[in-house]
Amino acid sequence: MPADISSFYRTVLGHEPYPYQKALALGEWPDLLDIPTGLGKTAAIYFAWQYKRAAGDDRTPRRLVWCLPMRVLVEQTAELIRRWGIRLKEEGILKEAPAVHVLMGGSVDQDWDSAPDRDMVVIGTQDQLLSRALNRGYSMSRFRWPLDFALLNNDCLWVFDEVQLMGPGLGTSAQLEAFRHRFRTAFPCRSLWCSATLHPEWLATVDFSPRIPELTTASLSERDLEHPRVRQRTHAQKALVPTASKTLVKSILEQHRPGTLTLVIRNTVKDAVSTYKDLVKKAKGIPVLLLHSRFRPTERENLLRQALAAPGEKGLILVTTQAVEAGVDISAASLFTDLAPWSSLVQRFGRCNRGGEIDDARIFWMNDLPSAKKALPYTLEELTASFDILNRLTDAGPASLPRPDSKAAEHPVLRSRDLFELFDTTPDLAGADIDVSRFIRDGSETDVQVFWRDWDGKTPPDDMPAPVREELCSVPVGGISGWLKNRKGLWIWDHLEEGWQKARHAVPGAVYLIHADSGGYDCTCGWDASSSKRVEPAALPVKECQPAISGDPDSRADWQTLENHTQRTAGELERLLEALGREAFAPVRDELKDAAFSHDWGKAHAVFQQACTDADIKELWAKAPHMSRYARKGFRHELASALALLASGQSDLVAYLAAAHHGKIRLSLRALPGEEVPEGRRFARGIWEGDELPAALGHDSVALSLSCMELGDSEYGASWTERMMCLLEDWGPFRLAMMEALMRIADWRASAQPQGGEHA
Repeated sequence: MPADISSFYRTVLGHEPYPYQKALALGEWPDLLDIPTGLGKTAAIYFAWQYKRAAGDDRTPRRLVWCLPMRVLVEQTAELIRRWGIRLKEEGILKEAPAVHVLMGGSVDQDWDSAPDRDMVVIGTQDQLLSRALNRGYSMSRFRWPLDFALLNNDCLWVFDEVQLMGPGLGTSAQLEAFRHRFRTAFPCRSLWCSATLHPEWLATVDFSPRIPELTTASLSERDLEHPRVRQRTHAQKALVPTASKTLVKSILEQHRPGTLTLVIRNTVKDAVSTYKDLVKKAKGIPVLLLHSRFRPTERENLLRQALAAPGEKGLILVTTQAVEAGVDISAASLFTDLAPWSSLVQRFGRCNRGGEIDDARIFWMNDLPSAKKALPYTLEELTASFDILNRLTDAGPASLPRPDSKAAEHPVLRSRDLFELFDTTPDLAGADIDVSRFIRDGSETDVQVFWRDWDGKTPPDDMPAPVREELCSVPVGGISGWLKNRKGLWIWDHLEEGWQKARHAVPGAVYLIHADSGGYDCTCGWDASSSKRVEPAALPVKECQPAISGDPDSRADWQTLENHTQRTAGELERLLEALGREAFAPVRDELKDAAFSHDWGKAHAVFQQACTDADIKELWAKAPHMSRYARKGFRHELASALALLASGQSDLVAYLAAAHHGKIRLSLRALPGEEVPEGRRFARGIWEGDELPAALGHDSVALSLSCMELGDSEYGASWTERMMCLLEDWGPFRLAMMEALMRIADWRASAQPQGGEHA
């Protein structure tokens, strides 16, 4: 058993937990957490999860997945949790601090999904996390999608924080929770929705609605409300003062007080940039910062550090957007804000006099209603409702504010048929995929990532290393569409051709490359499509990684024979199942073992063996340190494995796990553009009808048949697609994906081991 939960708080925060924080750690997990801003919600969740895991509570999943609507919230939350974990370890309360991984805007710790047996915290934006949970992970290799899909839908405690900002993502979170119950998961998975303005009715989606009456809520108790620190925050005074948007800059400079922070929140990046530029011209020595979501991490993190630091003698004016609307631990003496939906305004007001320590804190709100067009990204109806409420109030302290309307906005809803369609990750012949952006963000809010590099010649080299987090800038789809209309160069990695191609249109979640001489960015204002100034590439060494954005580890490794590698894979799979709990897959344990022993049988194919440079032809090799190009374009050894296993009488599950262990062959089989066409023979992914696969791994030699590519039954039985769809129906998407993930991770771990001796 770990130390008493109070010791977590005393050690890290220097005080006892609030009663609600202690109850969260010692009781059952609720479904909803309704806590006002500034009262330790982040600490409450993290310490409760950590305490329960340390106490051996197997009802609490080993992955804490923290989903936030904005990048700036991700950065701050990750930093806090890292610091807390290190402190708990240093003081001996924890043996090990769980790893903290960040997923945002094209940035993902590349090893987080290779350790499903370890406790960890995964913190990311809803774009990154929900796209991965839908099997269409933004800004990542498509071949790694199924792995993240499996690990984010099994053995996870999802925390959806600041749900009033999630838009369509909120309904998607509820639907996914409903589907996990309906189709079952291999390991427990549950969700916790959090906000100071939360209404259960917001979760009433078509499949989750029946559970609404059963949901449990954790909120402040009477004992919490009597606590001195709580009373100071809930009764903080914040005078409400109407002001005109036409005189905004003048009012900001007049009302700013030396030595304090003045916070200016605009609804759009465009308005924030315009206000910032006007203030800089007239500030007369007062420091002015601009912070929004359209900066590269290097610049944004520097700006955030300055914003969170104590103001100097002249104070600080910080101009921002919804980037600090919720979750950011910042407290202003004066706050200026555009009209916004009431739930958003409540969150914004929480950034003023956050701790209740200022006697004369003031909030200035723009009291002129805009036109319907200028109301975007909100509706005029939402702003009018807030306008009416504000005109009845003189104080914005938490105790004075009415709760938001429970009416939920209408958004596209993820249905079960969508989930099953998304399970197959094979692109169409044009390389396109199902667009999941409508389930994640409003159409006007979807983003892409861009980065700037130098290169010689007209086309980027295909061996250019993949982008790293520090150089990626989040840009709205509309901004990139405008860039393309102006015929400025924009490049995207083509997974089918495995090379850089000129982009023709903008796709949400995609990663694009721009030449540094083309402009498009300013270090003080962020993304700026009108700027033609050269953009200096991020000043950091490019990390060693896969060329461009091709993702899955390939066959380059220390020498391992086919027999040795498959035995090691089977051993690693056994260890994973032991660590996670064997009961989840007890009925198919023998099939999992067979798949592990046979998944690489296809590497006995002559095309693969010939590619093992300098290999001794007396041995069948699975891994080689130097691989030459395959003699057949698009050759996939895992397809050969799957076809041979079917011909040998193995089950459809064994064949599927062999086919899918690199994420490239899954529910459908077809040839790809550019493959060599053998005369009069079926072909797909470099496998030709009648290819001989030699005896190996205890199997006799077999002639490969691609008859299962055809629709309907053949002399070899049902088609591949029909077999795999039946498998999906039987196991459901989450359990089948988890078996696939464990097989794949076991293969990786086996591949990473040294051979133990030179090849003969």
